[in-house]
Amino acid sequence: MDPLHLAVLGMVAVLVFVALGMPIAFVTATVGLAGLVAMRGVLPAGVLAAGVPHSEVSSYTLVVIPFFIMMGAFAGAAGITGDLYRMAKAWVGHLPGGLAIATTWGTALWSAISGSSTATAAVMGKMAVPEMLAAGYDRRLASGSVAAGAAMDALIPPSVVMIVYGLLVEAPIGPLLIAGFIPGLMEAASFAVLIYVIGVRHPQLAPPAPRASWPERRTSFFRAGCIGFIAIFAIVFGGIYMGVFTPTEAGGIGAFGTFLIALGLRRLDRRALGEGMLETARVTVMIFMIIVGVLIFSRFLAFSGFTQRTTEFVLSLGLSPMGILIGMLAIYLILGCFLDAIGMMALTLPIFAPIVEKLGFDLIWFGILVVKMIEIALITPPVGLNVYVLRGALPQVPTADIFRGTLPFLVVQFANVALILAFPALVLWLPQTMGLLR
Repeated sequence: MDPLHLAVLGMVAVLVFVALGMPIAFVTATVGLAGLVAMRGVLPAGVLAAGVPHSEVSSYTLVVIPFFIMMGAFAGAAGITGDLYRMAKAWVGHLPGGLAIATTWGTALWSAISGSSTATAAVMGKMAVPEMLAAGYDRRLASGSVAAGAAMDALIPPSVVMIVYGLLVEAPIGPLLIAGFIPGLMEAASFAVLIYVIGVRHPQLAPPAPRASWPERRTSFFRAGCIGFIAIFAIVFGGIYMGVFTPTEAGGIGAFGTFLIALGLRRLDRRALGEGMLETARVTVMIFMIIVGVLIFSRFLAFSGFTQRTTEFVLSLGLSPMGILIGMLAIYLILGCFLDAIGMMALTLPIFAPIVEKLGFDLIWFGILVVKMIEIALITPPVGLNVYVLRGALPQVPTADIFRGTLPFLVVQFANVALILAFPALVLWLPQTMGLLR
């Protein structure tokens, strides 16, 4: 069979098997290996399938993934999540929709030292939603604000999704992580404004909490967890921004620092330590298996000529570069109906990245746009992974209510995507200033 036809058949096979529920890591590895065997023979295919993924997965850069996951686990054990939420509640809880705004900002701050959206959804859901419901909040707004807010974890560093993106398109990890800060803050601010407007126009949906006194606000700011957060954040991301640390070194320092903070606060017992290490191992192995499968499949597409031919075909359509880009982003909305974040990137980036480069777009800017679309996929049906995680943590809130609660936030998300498309400097300015203060 012609290599190009073989590659098309492989793409169709991957989509079918993934849609049937098979793990994407094994599907891509199996289809990629079978395609290489068909084109090159058993021995050359075996060399490619064994050598290339191993050299990539054993990369020093990838050690940052377990470090950042571990940092979030230790930070959770240290109680930093609760301290950040209580601080935000003390400062903005008295506003219309104040508890939901506090949840949004608490989630945004927590996302700066956590690498998992689903873990954030579970933790903040158990902590904030019952309190909002007890205060008379509409359950759709309460649960929707948490589900949408937790999706920010994919954008605000340390984001495992961003690191995997950087590996797949060979973009620099440090600038990519730093690029997520301004869009992340913009997203948190726009969510807060949305909630405030809802609280003003419909006070029965989001009544304000009692106003905290200034001494209470000062006390909330100086809680041990908040001080620990500031220290870790400043050291880890200040070091990356200033060029003092590589992302991998910063991840190691962050993981060890949060471990020491949890020990110092006497909030880390054997059970929490064991669960944190087990979760780190589980998520890391899952991500690495997907990366291995994707690399094998990518080599199959490259050797078949499929990637180059697809790039040439798209460029020959005569569409505007922005039109092609918007079309690629729209594909993520479709894939989000049956794939998770890493699965979407695994299938698309080997094809999309060369097209983006040929069109002259910056891969870091494109990466933020991809992550934004992934955020949207995290709260849209039928997959909506954050919604189902939140539903598991809050059995008293129906799944349909959570999805309805996310709808206003989806409108804001699309508006933010449009702003980033119109003004790339929102993404690129901060990475371009990295190291200037050294």
